[in-house]
Amino acid sequence: MIPLSILDLAPVAAGSTIAASFAASKALAREAEALGYHRYWLAEHHNMPGIASAATSLLISHLAAATSHIRVGAGGIMLPNHSPLVIAEQFGTLATLYPNRIDLGLGRAPGSDQHTARALRRSRAETEDQFPADIAELQQYFAAAKPNQLVQAVPGQNLQVPLWILGSSLYGAQLAAQLGLPYAFASHFAPAMMSQAATLYRQRFKPSAQLDKPYLMLALNVFAADTNSEAQRLFSSLQQQFVNLTRGAPGLLPAPVDSIDSIWQPHEKAYVQSALACSVVGDAAAVQQGIRDFIAEHQPDELMLTSMMHDPQARHVSQRLVAELISKASSG
Repeated sequence: MIPLSILDLAPVAAGSTIAASFAASKALAREAEALGYHRYWLAEHHNMPGIASAATSLLISHLAAATSHIRVGAGGIMLPNHSPLVIAEQFGTLATLYPNRIDLGLGRAPGSDQHTARALRRSRAETEDQFPADIAELQQYFAAAKPNQLVQAVPGQNLQVPLWILGSSLYGAQLAAQLGLPYAFASHFAPAMMSQAATLYRQRFKPSAQLDKPYLMLALNVFAADTNSEAQRLFSSLQQQFVNLTRGAPGLLPAPVDSIDSIWQPHEKAYVQSALACSVVGDAAAVQQGIRDFIAEHQPDELMLTSMMHDPQARHVSQRLVAELISKASSG
């Protein structure tokens, strides 16, 4: 069994609060560590009422302080929204507080709508085209300081914080291969180019100081419950969230429903099923077999699992049922 990790967007459920979301993430991170998961990542999103992980580095620090050894990181930081120096200082601080536990995944999308992106960037003439140059600048801040280097990240310099490239297209795969960095593909919501991107990344990978061979992480939606019908019901929250996004009405994470067919239109159903094609939903046996099948077919080096459930307790159950794979691998 390859390493299994968790992606958390700190979902804010309908009828709940952001404070409750943070408390749930803390409890889930602690349990993930106890169960043997490898990493616990948080993702940067803005102006989305149902996602509370906007101040990603702060939430990473909160969860790292609540745990002792699980790796905690960003999956990811949307680098065009920020000055590389500021990110270097933030993650240099995290790496100093929590040595050998912090990951920095980098994306080139805004993680928001264009109005919000402009509000984040203000007068900075930043574009996604500058992404490779921003990564190079960030790497400089994490490396040993050069003689007469005018700007240094303090803290950050010489900490070698591990960088990841995130993506949902061939661009990220090519860039990660060129830079010799690990690559995480967003197959949990944009699976169309997953196989192409994985092949391209592995074929074109060039070894670097950080990594000597390709390391591919794929993301997978996982909804495990005591019964198949309950798992399908829990999955309906994420399906509704995607329907609402297609309607231009993002909101809090909806409560599950018994029949999603009463909510979506045929064209919405087709879109959501395509976007969420990389999902495993069912009871413990079905989900564990589904994860094994996904690994066998796509051969990732690591799986990042995400479960956008309305009820945090249901996420605990799912997390535990999936972790039986980890314990079986350890005992085997």
